[in-house]
Amino acid sequence: MAIETTKTGFEGAQPILSVHNIPATVRYYTDILGFKNAEWGNDSFTCVVRDRASIYLCQGGQGQSGTWVWVGVEDVSLLYEEYKNSGARIRMTPKNFPWAYEMHVEDLDSHVLRFGSEPIEDKPFDTPDFSASLLSD
Repeated sequence: MAIETTKTGFEGAQPILSVHNIPATVRYYTDILGFKNAEWGNDSFTCVVRDRASIYLCQGGQGQSGTWVWVGVEDVSLLYEEYKNSGARIRMTPKNFPWAYEMHVEDLDSHVLRFGSEPIEDKPFDTPDFSASLLSD
């Protein structure tokens, strides 16, 4: 006879990214990527937020450079235009995949933010290549 267990609901997931310089990274996330810094943040740990997306930043710990993070957005096309104008480090312009219309942006510590919205129905799908060549546009 199987024992029935109660499971708890998940509230969400927020990545913690290791960074080398909190002030410079916060400036990039706020001035270039449009996030807001948490009021409680300090020189070693903070959180940047844009709408319902939160990313924790930890100076000198909790991970390593080069982490990849998925961020769902309403419209990647609009975000691409915003980030072209703000000077974001765009590693991959928007491409249409079966799972999302997606673009990649790199931060100051080589973390890659994969921004995606719903795939474009009347546009053919790009061929995904999960090697480093995907990042060369």
